[in-house]
Amino acid sequence: MSRRSRRFGSTTRGHDMPTITSFRSGALAQAEQAFTLLTCEPAPLVFDARPVSGLPDKTMPLDALRKMMLFESYDSDTIDATWRQLALQAREWGPAWVVGAIGVALPALTHFAAKFSRGYPRHAEDIDSEILAEFLHALRTADLDRPRLWMRLTWAAYRGGEAVIKKIRDTEELPVDLSSGSRTPKRPYGHPDLLLGRAAAAGVITSEAAELISATRFGDALIETLAAEKGVTASVLRMRRRRAERAVAAAVVRGELSVPVRTQLREPALA
Repeated sequence: MSRRSRRFGSTTRGHDMPTITSFRSGALAQAEQAFTLLTCEPAPLVFDARPVSGLPDKTMPLDALRKMMLFESYDSDTIDATWRQLALQAREWGPAWVVGAIGVALPALTHFAAKFSRGYPRHAEDIDSEILAEFLHALRTADLDRPRLWMRLTWAAYRGGEAVIKKIRDTEELPVDLSSGSRTPKRPYGHPDLLLGRAAAAGVITSEAAELISATRFGDALIETLAAEKGVTASVLRMRRRRAERAVAAAVVRGELSVPVRTQLREPALA
């Protein structure tokens, strides 16, 4: 008797998941666009389901495979066999099959992204990127002979989202009233950019650090993009931002930034 049947494309029931088109930007949306191009007529990428016990004895476009596996129930042996074939083809048949495998997995990946982004909408693109990166790593490196392959692939993606949330919680050091540039700021600090300007003028942080915080916390800049421009890793830039944010938070607590600073008080403490 086969192991318990379940839907292939997610870790939850299909109607509980967000639609992929609800992700209008970010890595997962880009992956969906690439998958759509890959599976459109007149020459969609085709999966040969005939070697997989439990699937229909035919070939089918990958988007048809995704729909079928998302809305019908298959036992875990069939799911693992399907993903074993997808992973092998992604490893051996080139980039098109990497995109194809990602596309088939997108319902689960977007479900995780929605879950993690709910409380951190400003970090949605970072969450998307890390979920996709961890899934790709597992797709390329997972042991295909061990059981529960699909669970291991999705668990890797889920851990990627968790890791981003942990980093956010570890590095969110600014006062609560600075968490969003769209709210009316409380006195005496003023708009976050004004506060950062005061911190830079007072020598609490450098102007570069102020621009980094402003661009990545209150603007649309991705820290990975800025890191590439500066020739450093994203983790190095996150550490610099974290140190600067702690310095600003400490200065706020001391009352040093409650009024505009007209002259530089001391040499900048942090890059």
